[in-house]
Amino acid sequence: MEMHVLSERFRGFAAKECKGSSSLYEHLAGNIADDATLLRLAAQSRMGQPVPNLFLGAVHYLLLEGVDHPLAEYYPSIVREPRESSTAIHRFKDFCKQYEQEIIQIIQTKLVQTNEVSRCAYLYPSFCYISKLTERPLALIEIGTSAGLQLLWDKYSYSYVTDGPKYGNESAVLEIASELRGDKSPFLFKRSPPVASRIGIDLHVNDLAEPEDYLWLKALIWPEHQERLSRFEKAASCLEDESLELLEGDGVALLPEIASNIRKDSTLCVFHTHVANQMTHEARIALEQHFRAIGKEREVFHLYNNMWDLHLLHLDYYKDGMEYKETLAQIDGHGRSFQWLL
Repeated sequence: MEMHVLSERFRGFAAKECKGSSSLYEHLAGNIADDATLLRLAAQSRMGQPVPNLFLGAVHYLLLEGVDHPLAEYYPSIVREPRESSTAIHRFKDFCKQYEQEIIQIIQTKLVQTNEVSRCAYLYPSFCYISKLTERPLALIEIGTSAGLQLLWDKYSYSYVTDGPKYGNESAVLEIASELRGDKSPFLFKRSPPVASRIGIDLHVNDLAEPEDYLWLKALIWPEHQERLSRFEKAASCLEDESLELLEGDGVALLPEIASNIRKDSTLCVFHTHVANQMTHEARIALEQHFRAIGKEREVFHLYNNMWDLHLLHLDYYKDGMEYKETLAQIDGHGRSFQWLL
């Protein structure tokens, strides 16, 4: 990747994603954008990955693993009273020089697979909408599943108004609160719609029983986001009582075969969040072609974002031989809020 392109990615990451959400990452990414040495190091990241997330995640991983370096003093995920982030870049550059080989090993082998369970806040009304249309249990296939935490969306509870009603699983360990913006409200079942089966596919499935995988997913959570970390840990605990079918491989290529084995007395629903931006253009086209072919044989729903735009949640589906395309919501990357559009 050309250095000026990578520089703009870090600059955009700082301004558009980190501003107002992570002062540490905003500071680091903005300075990395102007540092040729750091850019050359980051450029060694695995092809097709969002480089700022991967690079910063690698450094965070090493610090969480216990590497002793003054940079740790700037991370709220490590120290109780972190130092002001505005001077962190100097320690960051020293850290990267000292642990260059360790960072390279991580960014060349790991994937950005954030299991942001707060995104389930907009998945819940989406699946309620689909369930109301079909009145059959949902057979879920998630592409880019990571550890499978979003496949358990029906095991969590949800609230959309402060001190308002709760939806989903009334005995849930994890409650997800999200702000519903705008003047339109989605239809919500009081209790989670039934799920017949859950299959997740990823190039690398993260097994949260493995300390390395567990620590990597924690490292992908931004240092200031303590509530996200708490939600991740609670969602991870739900895996202990659930049996998921998690498959390693190319989700786009495997989709037709997996879909052919789903019983037709359930509603086939393929979904993915913040994954398609890591697919090639050819893979996105292939996914749409697979979906179209499946739709000729049975009712099928495709719930997704980041295919062709950044902040919209789309639902394409085939029902009674007819094709439908709808835009359900405008969303943010961490599920803190969304605007329902239907």
